[in-house]
Amino acid sequence: MKVRISSALLDAIRAHAAEEPDWEVCGLLLGVPGQISGARRAANVSPSPADSFEIDPAALFAAIRAERAGGPKLLGHYHSHPSGGAEPSERDVMMARDVGRLWLILGNGEERLWLVAEPGRFETVHALIE
Repeated sequence: MKVRISSALLDAIRAHAAEEPDWEVCGLLLGVPGQISGARRAANVSPSPADSFEIDPAALFAAIRAERAGGPKLLGHYHSHPSGGAEPSERDVMMARDVGRLWLILGNGEERLWLVAEPGRFETVHALIE
């Protein structure tokens, strides 16, 4: 699977992660299938933001409402790993229940895109950076 994302959008997501290097930052990925065209920052409401993330439910519900009203499709989300790589962590695997959603993970100076293929299992997605 291949998904397009602009270098400017990827830079904005990287900048978000750089603003809070000791915490997992998170946000929503928006667009159409095959094309991430937007990202919306979301508060990490996890009680342990240094090593886990939980997207603010209000941000998630707002994106779903906007999609239903004809706005961009919610494709997935992004989050950072301040002390780990760009691969899904054990906790990420346990949380991965949203089949078909994209996860963009940033860590160790790189980012990788993943698809939840089935609950608890990710597949690599090739990101085409434009």
